[in-house]
Amino acid sequence: MLVETTSLPGVLVFTPTPHHDDRGLFTRTFDTEIARAHGLDPDAFTQDSQSRSRRGVLRGMHGRSGRGEAKLVRCARGAVHDVLVDARPDSPAFGRHEAFLLDDNAFRHLYVPPGLLHGFQVLSDWADVCYRIDRPHDPAEDVAVRYDDPELAISWPAEVSLISARDGAAGSWAALRG
Repeated sequence: MLVETTSLPGVLVFTPTPHHDDRGLFTRTFDTEIARAHGLDPDAFTQDSQSRSRRGVLRGMHGRSGRGEAKLVRCARGAVHDVLVDARPDSPAFGRHEAFLLDDNAFRHLYVPPGLLHGFQVLSDWADVCYRIDRPHDPAEDVAVRYDDPELAISWPAEVSLISARDGAAGSWAALRG
């Protein structure tokens, strides 16, 4: 499994090596030894979640206040344009974002440390996105910034076909950063 760093401090990209044959493929999607070798505590992940969305749907930009949350994100079916925004005030990358293609071909997945906003747009007919999260969900700590906030200037690859009411009512980057 190849592990790469990104321009956002603490973000890791894990790329497994799928084995293809006449039956299809097999790939390892998580390895505790590799996680530990890169400073992650596999036992810290307490929850697995999954979303299914259709082409053009945009989910995000979401984060958590307080201690935040760390998560591993991967696309098990289809393809998504995944975006992270560094919302850690003390980070040298504060306010910057980076985009990643997550799909069911390369099986890349992201380690997202606490303090980042996360969102994605579906590029395929359908996409299943899986999250391994390090703490139970507390709705009182949810934060969201509009996906089209002009200050962040995130470039999405396609027209947005649908967002949730919550995402439509999300606040601005300026309001979040104070």
